[in-house]
Amino acid sequence: MDRVHEKGFNRRQSAVVALTLLFAAPLGVFSVASAEDKPAVQLYKNPQCSCCEEYAAYLRQHGFSVTTTPTHNLSLIRRQHGVPEQLAGCHTMIIGDYVVEGHVPIGALNKLLRERPKIRGISLPGMPEGSPGMTGEKTEPFTIYEISDGEEKVFAVE
Repeated sequence: MDRVHEKGFNRRQSAVVALTLLFAAPLGVFSVASAEDKPAVQLYKNPQCSCCEEYAAYLRQHGFSVTTTPTHNLSLIRRQHGVPEQLAGCHTMIIGDYVVEGHVPIGALNKLLRERPKIRGISLPGMPEGSPGMTGEKTEPFTIYEISDGEEKVFAVE
C-alpha cells in the first residue's frame, strides 16, 4: 500500500479533491495568484473612516498589495474617474485600469480582473452591513454595478 493510502486518503477521496479543484478553479472560487500576479490597489478614503482600513486588510488577506491614502477630496477623485454620484461607495480604489467603489466582495473583484470587460469599473454603492470590512450581518445579496458611460447595469450579485 502506498504512503497516501496508509494515511487513510483513499482513491475516491483523491478523485473528489481533484474534481473539486478542476471545476472550482475556473469559477474563481480559489484564489491562488500571488500579490505579484495582481495589480496594486490604491485606496482613497476619508481620514476618519476605519471600515476602509478593514476593507484594505480584507484585500491583503486575498493577496492584494494595498496602499491607502487618506483624503478629503473623494468627490473630486470620483469625478476624475467618472463615478456617478448614485454609485458612490465608502471609498474609491484604482486597481489597474479600473475604478472600484465601496466594499466590493472579492468574487466580483476577481471577476472584473479575470474577464477584463470594457467598462470604467464597478461599484457596491453605500456602506451595506455585512459587506467586507463592514460590521453587521449580510441580510440580502449585494448588487454590484458597472461604472460606464451607458445606463446603470448590474455586474454581479453576491
